[in-house]
Amino acid sequence: MKILACYSNKGGVGKTATAVNLAHALAESGLKVLLCDLDPQGASSFYFRIKPSKKLIEDAFFHDEKRFVKAIRGSDYPNLDLLPSNMTFRDFDVFLSNMKKSDSRLKKALRAVKSHYDVVVLDCPPNISKLAEAVFASADIIAVPVIPSTLSERTLEQLFEFFEDNDYPKGKLLPFFSMVQNNKKLHKETMARLTHLYGKRLLNTHIPFAAEIEKMGVHRAPVITFAAYKPAAKAYWGLQKELRKRLLRIGRTTVR
Repeated sequence: MKILACYSNKGGVGKTATAVNLAHALAESGLKVLLCDLDPQGASSFYFRIKPSKKLIEDAFFHDEKRFVKAIRGSDYPNLDLLPSNMTFRDFDVFLSNMKKSDSRLKKALRAVKSHYDVVVLDCPPNISKLAEAVFASADIIAVPVIPSTLSERTLEQLFEFFEDNDYPKGKLLPFFSMVQNNKKLHKETMARLTHLYGKRLLNTHIPFAAEIEKMGVHRAPVITFAAYKPAAKAYWGLQKELRKRLLRIGRTTVR
């Protein structure tokens, strides 16, 4: 089982839309996928029409394997299940700060489903916190959406610096451009500069700024399901293919 995190230390960059569409695309490709909604706002859960978990409250996520497994819900799509969040997830940092070896607690919790899924996709809250550090330690790959703007460029630099300062493998970080508007001079200039700075670390796929992505909240479904032939859906498929190849290179030649 591989762990793919969708993370950014900046909000509003398309992180949850990425997690939702990647999880669906990976499931469509034939993998067994669990989308784990770690954000207390529960946007991923909302998009898949799944209510907040009432079983997995307080620190049960990290301590109670049976309740963890029982909280998982099936989606409307084959091969794709979801672990919905609830508002008590906002206290994860408090729980983790009181635990020994807090960095390893998330991975330990996910071991409960190791034999059931090929890939776990983590939709993460947008901050650097104890939970984020557990994600950094646990994930095999961390997909980082980056809007081609000054602030996003700055937060990406901060993220790489944090990894270096805390001895996390920077090779896990795979940034990609999100919400791209090719008619904007700033976007073009920023993309060129970041491509020069980060080179092969950057994924090739760019996610466009698109009305279809905003309409996910109306349809409560991944873009791929209701706008399959639009550029945004094709971009998410391309991103899935890139990340799947990266996952396959890790460890054994098969994902499971």
